[in-house]
Amino acid sequence: MDKQEGRDAGTIIRYDDPWYEALAAGWGEGEGETGEAGAQASGPRSATASDDDGRRDPRAADIYLEVQRSAAFQEVRSRYRRFVVPATLGFLLWYLAYIVAATAAPGLMARPVVGAVNVALVAGLGQFLSTFVLTWAYTRHARLRRDRAALDLRWTVFEQERGQERTRGAHR
Repeated sequence: MDKQEGRDAGTIIRYDDPWYEALAAGWGEGEGETGEAGAQASGPRSATASDDDGRRDPRAADIYLEVQRSAAFQEVRSRYRRFVVPATLGFLLWYLAYIVAATAAPGLMARPVVGAVNVALVAGLGQFLSTFVLTWAYTRHARLRRDRAALDLRWTVFEQERGQERTRGAHR
């Protein structure tokens, strides 16, 4: 299955995705090596290695550093921060205002709104409601503003690693 373009691009899953049902431990460490045991068995590793003919062979760390420095990655991180920082601050202020009002203005919080329902109960239920609204807003923001760009970065890394494996295979 291939990467799809267009309106329904986010609903298609590529089955040759290296992160699909993959374990994080030891992934990208090289053949036969996993975690610390593999690193100890092979001795200290450098970020790059040289082939017999002296050409430089980039390791996964080089690829990830290149992606991290890229403008596309910085844009994804910037979009994330532009949403999360204000949303977190707003929610914390709303929560602290509820706590301060409950302790400093008990008369206000005890004021009835409708029957036995008072301001404190309405504000407390508003805390739950705002949590759900914030969760919905976050997932919507991620889907519309970051997921596609992050997926493109993911495929870039995958293609670079695939090219790296082909290059190593050709030199053996």
